[in-house]
Amino acid sequence: MTQYYGEYPKTWVSVDCIVFGFEGGKLKLLIGKRKMDPGRGQWALYGGFVKAGESLDNAAHRVLLDLTGLDKLYMKQVGAFGDIDRDPGDRVISVAYCALINVKDYDNTLRQQYGAEWVNLDELPTLFADHNKMVKKAITLLRRRISSEPLSFNLLPDEFTLTQLQNVYEAILGEEIDKRNFRKRIKQIDFIEKTGAIDKLTSKRGAALYRFNKKMYEDDPTFKL
Repeated sequence: MTQYYGEYPKTWVSVDCIVFGFEGGKLKLLIGKRKMDPGRGQWALYGGFVKAGESLDNAAHRVLLDLTGLDKLYMKQVGAFGDIDRDPGDRVISVAYCALINVKDYDNTLRQQYGAEWVNLDELPTLFADHNKMVKKAITLLRRRISSEPLSFNLLPDEFTLTQLQNVYEAILGEEIDKRNFRKRIKQIDFIEKTGAIDKLTSKRGAALYRFNKKMYEDDPTFKL
């Protein structure tokens, strides 16, 4: 560090990670009880302070990797939260990040180690500081992006049924979608491929399984649902 800016007060900078998952037709949020003061024992998002020599993105990636054990997750910056009294401990500016994961990819042993819990979004408790505000903004951003980015595939297994895909869209949007129109539109999208395999676990009649062709999407990323 340099000798400059010594006349200005120091401010803490942290990252908070809003981790969404999808299970049982519900959009879920990964939260845990704070293990530090202030707010020890309160429900909160997972986060940490930005270290010296660490960028914001790298700090968020570190927190997510430590928490989930998963690398290369979908991760987007939600925004900065800097109200003067947002953190009762000190002057802390937090930059929130949103991550999407398939719940079944998350090692349950690691979840227990951190004391993390998946909570249905419509049953979310009051969280520490302004974490509820962060979650609300993240949902708003997801709803704006889901029609122009293939976000939903980050919440699904590699192979999925069209019913599962529609359920993810409905969970994020918070409303029902017309089944016939949805399927008609999905079948017109080249990078959603029919695998030829049949799902006999979640569908009694046996539903066709599909997959997301990431390379095909990257070659022609024009997408709108």
